[in-house]
Amino acid sequence: MRTYGHRANNHPNAAARQLLETIDRKKTNLCVSVDVTRKADFLAIIDLVGPFSCLVKTHVDIIEDFDHDLIEQLQALSKKHDFLIFEDRKFADIGNTVSLQYSSGVHKIASWSHITNAHPVPGPSIITGLASVGKPLGRGLLLLAEMSTKGSLAVGSYTEEAVRMARANKDFVMGFIAQRRMDGVGVQEGGNSAEEEDFLILTPGVGLDVRGDGMGQQYRTPREVIVESGCDVIIVGRGIYGNPKALDADNVRRQAERYMKEGWKAYLERIGEK
Repeated sequence: MRTYGHRANNHPNAAARQLLETIDRKKTNLCVSVDVTRKADFLAIIDLVGPFSCLVKTHVDIIEDFDHDLIEQLQALSKKHDFLIFEDRKFADIGNTVSLQYSSGVHKIASWSHITNAHPVPGPSIITGLASVGKPLGRGLLLLAEMSTKGSLAVGSYTEEAVRMARANKDFVMGFIAQRRMDGVGVQEGGNSAEEEDFLILTPGVGLDVRGDGMGQQYRTPREVIVESGCDVIIVGRGIYGNPKALDADNVRRQAERYMKEGWKAYLERIGEK
């Protein structure tokens, strides 16, 4: 089983290399999803979890008091704690529209987010539109091949088509939001596409204490995700920081470190270094 470091040395995608190098350097495959609505809470949580994370996932469009200073502080924290930024924008429109959503407007996502993602619903033009903005900046795109919610429609032929689109755009598509490895998905008998690819799999719906949230989210343990399903990065949110209105800084650090250790332990088991 290839290590994160080996994959970083050989990966053709700039953003994927950057993430793999960060994972290997910090010894963490944890991405913390910070889904809060106040700037102060957002920055406070990121400052607490940053030391334990390879990646921080944001939804800046839900922050009620968003301003450019937030982005400047986010970038400063990224440098301070050595993590990448993943804006979970989930683009889902035609190429021209997503290129404008990515580059312009209030948020100007491409200027600060190392990684973003998109639904493959519109077809290949969505990749073309986003790549026209992000590729010159060395950014990376994840396609939503699968989701962790109960009843998701991202299954079967939909997932297979997402993988085919990614294979045709490896210079910008670095991987998938998915529940399992995509190697071999959609490969015809006798084909060798899976042998030539190294897509990163980032997986939400990870929890150590609960199996669901009552709103359709389904949780699996880091070991189930990393060892059994062969994924690369675990995405954890509320399981780490709880209620942002009653933030317990010491507990947030403890939980972030707990998930970091469990994710890395699972990775070491996967590569045979228990």
